[in-house]
Amino acid sequence: MAGEHIIDLKHVSKRFGDKVVLDDISLYIRKGEFVTLLGPSGCGKTTTLRMISGFLAPDEGEILLDGKDISSIPPYKRPFNTVFQRYALFPHLDVYDNIAFGLKLRKTPEDEIEKRVKKVLKLVSMSDYEDRDVESLSGGQQQRVAIARALVNQPKILLLDEPLAALDLKMRKDMQIELKEMHRELGITFIYVTHDQEEALTLSDTIVVMNEGKIQQIGTPTDIYNEPVNCFVADFIGESNILKGRMLRDRRVAFIKHEFDCVDEGFGEDVPVDVVVRPEDIYFTTDPAKCQFKATVGSCTFKGVHYEMWVDTDTGYELMIQDYDPYPVGSEVMLYIDPDDIQVMRKERTCNVFEGKMVDETHVAMLGAEFGCLPQAGLSAGDDVSVEVRFEAVDLQDHQEDGIVAGEVHFLLYKGDHYHLTILTEDGDHIWVDTNDIWDKGDLVGVNIAPADLKIEKRNEA
Repeated sequence: MAGEHIIDLKHVSKRFGDKVVLDDISLYIRKGEFVTLLGPSGCGKTTTLRMISGFLAPDEGEILLDGKDISSIPPYKRPFNTVFQRYALFPHLDVYDNIAFGLKLRKTPEDEIEKRVKKVLKLVSMSDYEDRDVESLSGGQQQRVAIARALVNQPKILLLDEPLAALDLKMRKDMQIELKEMHRELGITFIYVTHDQEEALTLSDTIVVMNEGKIQQIGTPTDIYNEPVNCFVADFIGESNILKGRMLRDRRVAFIKHEFDCVDEGFGEDVPVDVVVRPEDIYFTTDPAKCQFKATVGSCTFKGVHYEMWVDTDTGYELMIQDYDPYPVGSEVMLYIDPDDIQVMRKERTCNVFEGKMVDETHVAMLGAEFGCLPQAGLSAGDDVSVEVRFEAVDLQDHQEDGIVAGEVHFLLYKGDHYHLTILTEDGDHIWVDTNDIWDKGDLVGVNIAPADLKIEKRNEA
């Protein structure tokens, strides 16, 4: 694959009203690469694709094609074609005429049209369907026609916006194989949007993981899966055990109240970290010398290829394990983890830090509300302050009206012995919470913080 860039996004931002949809993203795509933009709904991936195609303009930053700014070039003049989730085929035209439609608009000679249509029909495995009514085709066949219609124009780049989302599971998997083969045969650049992690891992040369308008990580499928850079990526891509840990020194980390050898370096000594261990990387053993910790099997479920087991460790943590052999519920087992299979990540934050303003000696305004605090010597009304709150000090209420601030559970992670939640307030602020209570994404909550749990310092003028 050539290393030459075909697309460069440089410090691109986009807003819809007050909402920041893309927040200063930079990204390059190489010629001939299969790049997937992956993330949950609303993360900005389709907006990114629409800006590359020209249907949206960035508010800031620039988009380059072969090193030249293309912001002033309208979509129909860009050498791209897009395949959408909705096939948008013409019901009154047969398969051949649907595919040939764009070429006829350009007044391409008939013999050239026939040659190119037959070529792409063969490419999408539909050579015998050219006279068929498109409404008589299955969903998978219609999608092949939509892809053929895009490819017949010989685009430099094929843009695909969740093209397989409307298909059933088996058809989707079949089409994944066909898309990968098409990409290999054509050698052109594919830019693909999906929220399906397995699809991204199957198809891509490079995956761009996005969340809340920001790029979280760019890498090969292997890198993204084996070396996630943060908890969001680790949780979003496949199954993970995500745990609080402490880096004791280079190549030695503590988590689940045990110490383990690892391969990570450069974190410092006695530093809080997050640790990821994939369920398939925790191994059973019958050798006491190899055993690193013990556990009791709490559940065992057959998942088709492997068994999924939840175990309770001897130190009070719950871990998911995937193994080809089942272990009976209630059995005591010995377990170990290889150093290569422990992924250590820097913590994104160790506590909440909010900007606020002193109302008086015992009240501070922050998060769009007024919180009581202990008497603050040396601070006066109107002083700009920074307020630290430990994750576990945030108290969530079942009803929004019972809290000083109202919010919604926006994201949650299970960390072995507690849940780590992201609460999004009505004003768009984030509050992070550690709790043993069970909440679901989308739950509406009230937020309280006791006066003694606010650590307040005057903010530097700089």
